[in-house]
Amino acid sequence: MVTAQDSATDDSAPERDALVECARLEVGHAGRAILPAIDLSIRRGEFWAVIGRNGSGKTTWLRTVLGLAPPIRGSVLRAAGLRVSYLPQRSTLDELYPLLAREVVAMGAERAWQALAEMGVADLRERPFRQLSEGQKQRVLFARIAASHAELTILDEPTSAMDVIAEREAFELLDELRKRQNLAIVVVSHYLGLARSFADRAVLLDRDAKAVIVGSCEDVFSNQVFRDRYAGSLATERHAKLD
Repeated sequence: MVTAQDSATDDSAPERDALVECARLEVGHAGRAILPAIDLSIRRGEFWAVIGRNGSGKTTWLRTVLGLAPPIRGSVLRAAGLRVSYLPQRSTLDELYPLLAREVVAMGAERAWQALAEMGVADLRERPFRQLSEGQKQRVLFARIAASHAELTILDEPTSAMDVIAEREAFELLDELRKRQNLAIVVVSHYLGLARSFADRAVLLDRDAKAVIVGSCEDVFSNQVFRDRYAGSLATERHAKLD
């Protein structure tokens, strides 16, 4: 396991053009790192896939990037005034808010109606959120992101409750939103085929193998650590999934 030197743990300026930079970042619990040091920069307009099996450290890393958990060592550097939106796993929202679809979007910003139209669900604005289909719920939540004018959005398994068709449609909507708003997107996904189709950058986190692999999707999937750990066939199957 690679160790890192102690350094600043918050919002110093990242390198030019980067929205967020992880510099020798070690994440973990109770003062103990669970992964090797992570070095990466997230830039405006990039689409990142975060992959790894359940319990691999993905959520811990996300929480640290968001400032919800402190680094063990190293730093998370954020651009000044960075606007970030975060969509947690959808199951945490379904029954928590007895709201209409437009009210869910308005929680993020005032541009609710236009954002609903952009996501193709303007006709659902007066429907209770909890009564929508899985795909409709996700479109409403994507509209909330669109309305927020964020520069970076982080989504934790946004397609986990969807069928294959709705799942691909969700990634297509995210990609359109990224291009329209020059938005940086970081998505936790277990589905390697979708990650490979849409993401231009990837980070593989593996707590058990004590590995962090960062690069293009092709570079990550062809890396020997990935191949040894997950088998080469996973990288080529259209709907391959890391559980």
